Amino acid sequence: MHQHDAPILLFATPRYRPLAAAMLELGVLDEGTLDVRTFPDGEWYQRLVTPVAGRRVALLGGTIDDAAAMRLYDLACAAAEGGALALSLVVPYYGYSTMERATKPGEVVTAKSRARLLSSVPLAHHGNEVLLLDLHTAGLPHYFEGPITPVHLSARAVVLRAAQRLTADNRFVLGSVDTGRAKQVESLALELGAGVAFVFKRRVDGDTTRVAAVSAAVDGQTVLIYDDMIRTGGSLLGAARAYRDAGARRIAAIATHGVLPGDALARLRASKLFDEVVVTDSHPRARELEAEHRGFLTVESIAPLLHGALVRRERR
Repeated sequence: MHQHDAPILLFATPRYRPLAAAMLELGVLDEGTLDVRTFPDGEWYQRLVTPVAGRRVALLGGTIDDAAAMRLYDLACAAAEGGALALSLVVPYYGYSTMERATKPGEVVTAKSRARLLSSVPLAHHGNEVLLLDLHTAGLPHYFEGPITPVHLSARAVVLRAAQRLTADNRFVLGSVDTGRAKQVESLALELGAGVAFVFKRRVDGDTTRVAAVSAAVDGQTVLIYDDMIRTGGSLLGAARAYRDAGARRIAAIATHGVLPGDALARLRASKLFDEVVVTDSHPRARELEAEHRGFLTVESIAPLLHGALVRRERR
């Protein structure tokens, strides 16, 4: 077998190793080994131990923080300069996705600058691509420049399966934290055969909003709240209280990205508003919290989705 006919070589940044392991279990991909060390002054050493020359290479790592973004960038540069035949950057969670436009003079549009950074990776012989998942704003792929190819994947099938499991024995309403997700929620509800509800917010001052109304009757019903991501959980808590006050009998939440910094998940659990919270492993924080919050937090894997996307694109 020629090297260019060999399976894709998959490397993963440290916090994404569990997701990479799940992808490797599905076969076809080869595991790439990294040597990653941190020096006492905070600088790090990285090396692609497995040779990449003439191989199709995939690098798995979300831009979950600045250090992770730079690790991914450095490894991508090394892979391209090391002779990778083709290079796929697999970014399940694209950080700073809510900073997609300037609202004040001089404000940094970090989502755009991160896209420019990844766009500047040297080109592999057959080109570079970046695989992104359930972006907060659909226009973000347009921020990538030059010959890199952005591919926007959808976790819709994963979300639908989770929603069907959560509501298997009940009629339910699919709810949103605000009207900003209206199209996505309506589309999911149509496929699930569910009703739709939104909360309307009123701005109190420059930094504060309050729920003003619920758009549909939810009295006595199960409400499944969907959002693309859960960060601190503040918006989710506000929406859940509004649905409870409107008479919802049972509330659960589902999101693609479980960012959940600090005590965010503990606060959601302590509120006693939710029967269950479901997220995917697009952000490593979800797996890190899973054991502590088993029975309340359910983590659905996107490994088959990412694996399938890589394999299908390799065979084109």
